Amino acid sequence: MYMKRILVSLLSLLTAVSFAAAQSSVYDFTVKDANGADVSLSAYRGKVLLVVNTATKCGFTPQYKELQAAYEKYKDLGFEILDFPCNQFGEQAPGTNAEIAEFCTENYHTTFPQFLKIDVNGENASPFWRYLYAQKGFEGFGKGMSAGMMDSMMKRRDKDYASKPEIKWNFTKFLVDRQGKVIARFEPTADEKEWDVAIKSIL
Repeated sequence: MYMKRILVSLLSLLTAVSFAAAQSSVYDFTVKDANGADVSLSAYRGKVLLVVNTATKCGFTPQYKELQAAYEKYKDLGFEILDFPCNQFGEQAPGTNAEIAEFCTENYHTTFPQFLKIDVNGENASPFWRYLYAQKGFEGFGKGMSAGMMDSMMKRRDKDYASKPEIKWNFTKFLVDRQGKVIARFEPTADEKEWDVAIKSIL
């Protein structure tokens, strides 16, 4: 029975990965908004996108302020931020979607689109997110104190973590160009200037 459950889980995972791999751009995916309604990402065709998994009780949560600043600076140039709350990392995104939205608007005055809370890793991971990290895998946390702390924490969980493409923590960001291609990935430890420069370069 135990082996059967493992095989079923593996089959489900392989099916999801195969589906994600078959897609040619982000526009091939449908996600759910904060109310659970389907949203085709083709609605964002022609825009530059920054896709991010967020959490309301994380050390990186203040990045909401940086995200909102970037949104206000570039939204009139065809830029969108797609916010996907995720509770998989330290259970730091508790609460309902309504509670998360209220927290974000009250504390950081966010105005960019927020979607339904999802899993980004594991057998229940969003196919869209599987696609994102299949296009741009993990390349390291960079340098600095926060990068060193993240590296140490991840190694305690999995000594081979760096060889795997999955999402490592909250506030991982993917930059998508106007053709729907994933062109860059930024770990939560990346300085705001890194992704700001990248956004500006393709607007």
